[in-house]
Amino acid sequence: MGEPMRRPAAKMVYCFSNGRAEGDASMRKLLGGKGANLAEMTRIGLPVPSGFTITTEVCTAYHANGRNFPADLDVQVNEALAHLGKICGASLGDAHRPLLVSVRSGGRVSMPGMMDTILNLGLNDDTVQGLAQQSSNACFAYDTYRRFIQMYASVVLDIDNNIFEGLLDTHKNEVGAIADTDLAEEDWQHIVQAFKEVVERESGQPFPRETRLQLWQAISAVFKSWHNARAQTYRRLYDIPDHWGTAVTIQAMVFGNMGKNSATGIAFTRNPSTGNKEIYGEFIVNAQGEDLVAGIRTPRPLTETGRKSAGERGPSLETCMPHSYQQLVHILQKLERHCRDMQDVEFTIQQGRLWILQTRPGKRTLAASVKIAVDLAREGILTQSEAVMRIEPGTLEQLLRPTIAPSAVASCLTMGLAASPGAARGEIVFNSDDAVACKARGRHVILVRIDTSPEDIHGMYAADGILTARGGVTSHAAVVARGIGRPCVSGASALQIDYTGQRMHVRGQTFKAGDLLTIDGTTGGVFKGTVEMREPEIAEEVGVLAEWTRKMHVSDAMHGDDASEISQACETQS
Repeated sequence: MGEPMRRPAAKMVYCFSNGRAEGDASMRKLLGGKGANLAEMTRIGLPVPSGFTITTEVCTAYHANGRNFPADLDVQVNEALAHLGKICGASLGDAHRPLLVSVRSGGRVSMPGMMDTILNLGLNDDTVQGLAQQSSNACFAYDTYRRFIQMYASVVLDIDNNIFEGLLDTHKNEVGAIADTDLAEEDWQHIVQAFKEVVERESGQPFPRETRLQLWQAISAVFKSWHNARAQTYRRLYDIPDHWGTAVTIQAMVFGNMGKNSATGIAFTRNPSTGNKEIYGEFIVNAQGEDLVAGIRTPRPLTETGRKSAGERGPSLETCMPHSYQQLVHILQKLERHCRDMQDVEFTIQQGRLWILQTRPGKRTLAASVKIAVDLAREGILTQSEAVMRIEPGTLEQLLRPTIAPSAVASCLTMGLAASPGAARGEIVFNSDDAVACKARGRHVILVRIDTSPEDIHGMYAADGILTARGGVTSHAAVVARGIGRPCVSGASALQIDYTGQRMHVRGQTFKAGDLLTIDGTTGGVFKGTVEMREPEIAEEVGVLAEWTRKMHVSDAMHGDDASEISQACETQS
């Protein structure tokens, strides 16, 4: 006999809407980080789209019971859907006023990109016409429909996403479109039909029209993604227990792809690379969040300061949508003080209206961790002892990473974005499996990709540094690299990468797998061969932490001797 089913608590679904929520930030174990934070943000009055969260206990029960949902879950989900529809004035599957939802994973701790998400669920050949009529924007409606088909096919039906990307690129080339936004309504209708034909050919079944079926298959797929290969690799690297499971949050869609007064973005309350107290992040006009995370389109900095330092020509959010930007700044400040930590915030602007989709503690470099902890204590948000305990013992050696010497600047091949600081040099590899194999043989490597995806987590961890041709400072490559302490240069658009030929071209030069390369994640520089390095400068905040630790006198009272370990590490660094 198999393991007996672990029955979840009687209440399996927790709603949040219009300033009221059945959960809060303390319920992370049950609602996952995303669900708990959405509930908390709703409670404190932030503009959060309404929705509901299915608990982590349901995920555990689902897997323990042979991937079957527990009894009565359908009743609770249907009640929550009816409540959500009443709030939104729409209904799932209604041809005239369709309710569209996102279906997102959310574990107890942040696992960026490791599990699956589906956006725009609820579209079919009937509801897309209702969406077009409601929005008076057929291009938006059919673009949204093709996005849903593509994401659903990839996540639920396990169809290779590259097939869809290839079809889209081919059609853009045929009609002379450079960007997705250059396509007309007829183009999107053609692409939708082509995508549906791919689904039927690859799966043997037509794309599902029944919206309730879409929802339940999506929920099941997100629960299954807790055990996909990339999620298991991530949990192994970060010692996250398998039995925790993930929650699933179903939330009313808001749309950043509704035209020039709409956008999607990611904002950090402080700079995750340096720790400086400044708004940091990127946005894309007329796009959905997946465009930003996947690096499909080139984002722009949020602030004028960021735009000038990056040499960007396009306007920042601060100048092109000043009202939304000022509202965002106010929310970021409120969130940081409420959560008592630097936050990573996802947002959407739909026709000039700002919505907050997620907040979580931001992934940051160790240098930024030290500075942020000290600064938060100086600002009265943390105590000195809390600041000391924010730093993991044994990690401060990362601050000893070398940087590129100023004399090497003249030999720079090209520049990208400084996505994660520090310098790294090694042999070029073009896929993650090769990175792992080279590391096993004791070789140093630079993982070079057009852009990274969650499937690359094992290669990113094995590599000494990461270089991508696309993506910004909030792309998957950048966020993961900062989290695992790897130097990263993203968005080096001069690179032309040929995976099949295992080579890349840049500025008239060709580099093959095995050639030597150096990257500087502090400046964004990319260099041929190996270049001169210099020892890093140790920040003043390290000495401050050491002094605070000496004053604590609590080592014996703490589990482990974390304070004394931190003190010794700080002394070594300072």
